[in-house]
Amino acid sequence: MKKNIIVIGSGFGGLATASRLLSQGHDVTVFEKRDKPGGRAYVYEIDGFKFDGGPTVITAPFMFDDIFAAAGKKREDYIEFVPCNPFYRIFDSDGESFDYNNDHEFTLGEIEKRNPTDKAGYEAFLKTTKAIFDKGFVELADKPFLKFTDMLKVAPDLIKLQSYKSVYKYVSQYIDDDFLRQCFSFHPLLVGGNPFDTTSIYAMIHYLEREWGVHYAMGGTGAIVNAMVQLIEEQGGTIHLNSEVDEILVQNGQAEGVRLKNGDVHKSDIVVSNSDVAFTYKNLIDKKHRKKYTDRKIERTKYSMSLFVIYFGTKKRYLDSGLAHHNIILGERYKGLLEDIFHKKHLANDFSLYLHMPTITDPSMAPEGGEGFYVLSPVPHLDSGTDWNEMGPKYKDAILDFLEENYLPDLKENIVAEHYIDPLHFRDTLNSYKGSAFSVEPLLTQSAWFRPHNRSEDVDDLYFVGAGTHPGAGLPGVLSSAKIAENLIGELK
Repeated sequence: MKKNIIVIGSGFGGLATASRLLSQGHDVTVFEKRDKPGGRAYVYEIDGFKFDGGPTVITAPFMFDDIFAAAGKKREDYIEFVPCNPFYRIFDSDGESFDYNNDHEFTLGEIEKRNPTDKAGYEAFLKTTKAIFDKGFVELADKPFLKFTDMLKVAPDLIKLQSYKSVYKYVSQYIDDDFLRQCFSFHPLLVGGNPFDTTSIYAMIHYLEREWGVHYAMGGTGAIVNAMVQLIEEQGGTIHLNSEVDEILVQNGQAEGVRLKNGDVHKSDIVVSNSDVAFTYKNLIDKKHRKKYTDRKIERTKYSMSLFVIYFGTKKRYLDSGLAHHNIILGERYKGLLEDIFHKKHLANDFSLYLHMPTITDPSMAPEGGEGFYVLSPVPHLDSGTDWNEMGPKYKDAILDFLEENYLPDLKENIVAEHYIDPLHFRDTLNSYKGSAFSVEPLLTQSAWFRPHNRSEDVDDLYFVGAGTHPGAGLPGVLSSAKIAENLIGELK
């Protein structure tokens, strides 16, 4: 049965869902608040530099291939993925680095340099993460978990896989060296989680990277957004920009369309929200239609940290800086800093950073002779009470000073393009509750059935995709949510 479907938001979840539903023969219209598609993957263009706004690490590239294949197309005709080697270069607080990739012997060699006795432990760790990966990703990532019994069926397996342990605790069973423990446990931060709180199921990210590699899209992540928009338009879908949704219209408990901020009403059979789940329930659905997702429930949920991101371009190259494409720069404090960010909601004076340097792989992201960067610092969400209007410029300067002193000599005098975003941007521009960067925090008690469901429990014909619903944040999670939505809507025969 052909349906008229509205998708709210053009992040990867919304774009993937739109294309999948078009491939099923439905009519699909996407409404996007901003002037360009992409959601968190928005592209900033400043003085000839192109900066990817959000996700930069492409894992499980076959998930994009599947979307194009469903439309009868080949992904490689639209976008080129190239492997990154190393996956990451991770620096300790003394500036010593550790590289890893999917060459097993190479990674063992890197461990040997640091702590030879951890090689056997790493091999044991890798074997166990395969079992977690097979269950958590291959088997469960695209299953919807709409009933509590769905959770009960997998509970014995999850217990056997020690899902009740945190990622850090899980890694520490196998690895002794403190820095190596950090190298193999930081992954939850890529999806909004604290390695000391996030369920060990997320230890599978390391295996997932090893299985398919870490890739970069030539032209940046924005090139994937453009490719998907082109695909959707070729499939007959429509994307409206500068079109913010003000309300999801509900009649007799069913979603029947949306009203835009400008007052225009658009009717549909089904609504799919790629907008932040908490924001959607709290701001787009009248209270009288919400029995389960009350304001109180939304407020009591735990949300991921936020991010402070600086995009900057330099007029000189830094190819001899010792940096790789993806760099993680860990500070002296690991657990203490995460405690400040996630538990105390306190903006610390120190930081750990992710530094992205795409121009190493793709010089087209900067003008001739220039270098493009983005540096990200995890910070507490807006419950910290930080005045970011006052703090933003100071925090930016502190990070740039640190990079200049330790990694990028004469940085400030060579910067010719600059922009930053903070938790206020996540709240006000991206409509993310509390300015959280990854929506609902990936705790065991907020995973699978315990996470906001892909099919609304309050409103019929309303579906959710994106970071805040099952299975969670990160590109593989978000693309899996699109597959779930397609299957659930496809069942409405």
